[in-house]
Amino acid sequence: MLSINTRLLAAASVVLAAFLGLTGLVLDRAFRDAADTALRERLQAHVYALLAAADVNAGGELSLPDTLPEPRYATPGSGLYAQVRRADNGPLWRSPSAVGLEISWPTVADAGKPHFDTFVLAERGIALQMLSFGVVWETAPNTAAHYTFNVAEDLSATHAQVRRFRRSLWSWLGGAAALLLIAQGVILRWSLAPLRKAAFEVNEIGAGRQTQLEGAYPRELHGLTHSLNTLIRHERTHLERYRNSLADLAHSLKTPLAVLRGIIESHNPSDAATQRTLQEHVRRMDQIVHYQLQRAAAVGRTAFAAPVDVSSVVKKLCASLDKVYAEKNVFCAIQTDNGLVFHGDEADLLEALGNVLDNAYKYCRGKVNVTACATANDKPGLMVEIEDDGPGIPADMAQSVTQRGTRLDTATPGQGIGLAVAHDIVRLYHGALEIDRSGLGGAKISLRLPATEPDITSV
Repeated sequence: MLSINTRLLAAASVVLAAFLGLTGLVLDRAFRDAADTALRERLQAHVYALLAAADVNAGGELSLPDTLPEPRYATPGSGLYAQVRRADNGPLWRSPSAVGLEISWPTVADAGKPHFDTFVLAERGIALQMLSFGVVWETAPNTAAHYTFNVAEDLSATHAQVRRFRRSLWSWLGGAAALLLIAQGVILRWSLAPLRKAAFEVNEIGAGRQTQLEGAYPRELHGLTHSLNTLIRHERTHLERYRNSLADLAHSLKTPLAVLRGIIESHNPSDAATQRTLQEHVRRMDQIVHYQLQRAAAVGRTAFAAPVDVSSVVKKLCASLDKVYAEKNVFCAIQTDNGLVFHGDEADLLEALGNVLDNAYKYCRGKVNVTACATANDKPGLMVEIEDDGPGIPADMAQSVTQRGTRLDTATPGQGIGLAVAHDIVRLYHGALEIDRSGLGGAKISLRLPATEPDITSV
């Protein structure tokens, strides 16, 4: 989906283009109408000038002088042409400018009523605007004759004037549109700056560089920013309270279970089967408590988790396990990509990797390899591979060992929940835990975690 800035700019641009286009068409039409009106008024003025210059000669016929006020009548092809025609006797006078031109003049026009028409000179391809004006002239007492005055002007000058105006009009409108679009873009960018700032701060919160939205925002965004800050504080408070409650529950249950175990071991019931049954149920209760507490403590995906450095977590876990299994003298080779981070809860990563690494240290003969890298396939994210040189895990048992309480080696102390907890945490992040054969001869457990960084689209 297009950003808000792009959508507003596109919508405003369409409205602006439509408005300026419509304005240009209206102005163009108005100028053409004004040019046509001016031409017709000019032709009428020429007719009135000819009427003023006309007079009746000694023979009782209407005539015009050899020299007229408009010099273009005397220049052939000047673009201004005229003739006077008697209705019952044909043309009486034609301007020298019309010599050699075949102009189809209207024969008779109603007296006092101007008649406009357009004619194209075939030999020159020039359009003429023509005006025919009929008059009744009294040539002698009680004697009148009907005359038609014809005036025509070349439309080339008018068309050229309209083209010049049109070029100037659209040039100015185009320049105005460009300036308005630039101003509009600047205004929109300035107006949407608070939204971009909010998106930036949310990304900063997701990256762990801020704890809440701290900038000053317009009144319209106060509700949004306040709600986001409240949500972030509520999530963190709820998570802390949840973990504290789980820790209290763990301590509360461990003590009664320890007492029960101690009573069973110290009193030694005479019935060995009863003792085994009690011990088995206590052990199962202890497993359930540990499994459910560790599973419930996993946070899973969150948009406001700070990125966790994978290399430091792996090194911390290996250093702790080196001390726990110091008698085995395990050699752990660690290889991680530079800057590799996990976008999630650090406790989840510690729990998942800790359980898998603990199994690797517990069952290896002396060597463990840890490889962590970023994946670059269709679902980018994080992959951690943990290998050991122990007995390995048979292929037909790969699925069952991720279930709570399933153990392949009952001789080694443990509760059988490590891989199950790791599997559940990975699933919370929509990842996968895979079990395979290691090149060292033992088990290879791969944890694939997709990218979970927040995706905040810029405005």
